[in-house]
Amino acid sequence: MAFMEKPPAGKVLLDDTVPLTAAIEASQSLQSHTEYIIRVQRGISVENSWQIAGLSLPLPPKKLIGNMDREFIAERQKGLQNYLNVITTNHILSNCELVKKFLDPNNYSASYTEIALQQVSMFFRSEPKWEVVEPLKDIGWRIRKKYFLMKIKNQPKERLVLSWADLGPDKYLSDKDFQCLIKLLPSCLHPFIYRVTFATANESSALLIRMFNEKGTLKDLIYKAKPKDPFLRKYCNPKKIQGLELQQIKTYGRQILEVLKFLHDKGFPYGHLHASNVMLEGDTCRLLDLENSLLGLPSFYRSYFSQFRKINTLESVDVHCFGHLLYEMTYGRPPDSVPVDSFPPAPSMAVVAVLESTLSCEACKNGMPTVSRLLQMPLFSDVLLTTSEKPQFKIPTKLKEALRIAKECIEKRLIEEQKQIHQHRRLTRAQSHHGSEEERKKRKILARKKSKRSAVENSEEHSAKYSNSNNSGSGASSPLTSPSSPTPPSTAVEHAPF
Repeated sequence: MAFMEKPPAGKVLLDDTVPLTAAIEASQSLQSHTEYIIRVQRGISVENSWQIAGLSLPLPPKKLIGNMDREFIAERQKGLQNYLNVITTNHILSNCELVKKFLDPNNYSASYTEIALQQVSMFFRSEPKWEVVEPLKDIGWRIRKKYFLMKIKNQPKERLVLSWADLGPDKYLSDKDFQCLIKLLPSCLHPFIYRVTFATANESSALLIRMFNEKGTLKDLIYKAKPKDPFLRKYCNPKKIQGLELQQIKTYGRQILEVLKFLHDKGFPYGHLHASNVMLEGDTCRLLDLENSLLGLPSFYRSYFSQFRKINTLESVDVHCFGHLLYEMTYGRPPDSVPVDSFPPAPSMAVVAVLESTLSCEACKNGMPTVSRLLQMPLFSDVLLTTSEKPQFKIPTKLKEALRIAKECIEKRLIEEQKQIHQHRRLTRAQSHHGSEEERKKRKILARKKSKRSAVENSEEHSAKYSNSNNSGSGASSPLTSPSSPTPPSTAVEHAPF
């Protein structure tokens, strides 16, 4: 497919951050092995689910003799289910291409490296001064974003990185505005934004070139990783967990907040802050991947903030993601879950105060502070930044309006997703409560009471009829009992006020 060719009509722009869950529904014994049938579901909709058969996972351990026994198969199924649960709930593993291909082969059958190479090759036909040195395999977490180490032919020692990315589900800009904004990115100058050397786009993807940095990103510093290594190897299971020094936390945090404020003031949507999107040059942090929001790519932390209805603007998303980043800088690892109930000891209580304002139960329930408010907090207010570079990013008025509309559309989709998750959570909670053991006992007790009351009422009604028939048969002239007459004693006791 040529680089300037339009995307296929009716192409589905899938949100790769929507969690996949997997449940083993059944097993069947074939000639020499047991096959497990798994139902996979995307997000909260039961309708959006499918079955896959066959399972070639290494855990739990195999058994040579008796491996077709019913008890062993049932036990093994439990172990495999636990294994699947661990994979699908791990934030890094669940976004891995191999996991997506296994659980959802229909949507992830394409080779995105091959697609990226085709696009990049077409680009080089019109820009012959660039040359690919090698693919940088799996250095990022995105399935549909690929990286290549580059060089300029007349400067062979200088290394650059080319990134190619497909469109995402939040691409709301027109093709013309999208391409204009992508090509505008090299003109963005800011001491805390990593400079784009070259940028171009077509109707279906974008291609950007930046200088290669040997030191890597802020996440590489935290995890003591090599920039060229695959994402999983670098960050999924670090050998040593150690946070940064307090002064580093203060300085890097202040720099990142300053650039977020700059983008917010410019009306430029970001929403993609995490430690791998912050390049380090000496003691200076520089933000990466401004193009992600233009491409409509979903955020790394979307599965977290989509749970909280008060985090419904891209500004509040940036602040919440900053909380994740600050936690990682402080403790050397991401939080186990969000919201965070209690924070481990930190180098300063000022750090905990910022974390509580962005990741605590109260913050997630009531909403995020602004970037300006965070800058005024004690952790960052006394940090002095010395830079001679003057920020510059001129966006034409027409494109500013296009960005504003696109931002509103992105937020609208987020709000709708949050609403659906909230409704699903309420329904699940109600069903769980209704099906709980305690609730079943209550319903049994109420049913017994109702049955006894009904039996008593039927007995009294039968007695009244019998008495009336006796009176009628004896020829007594006394009138029948009227509604105003005293009721039988037992009924009066039951309904009398206490």
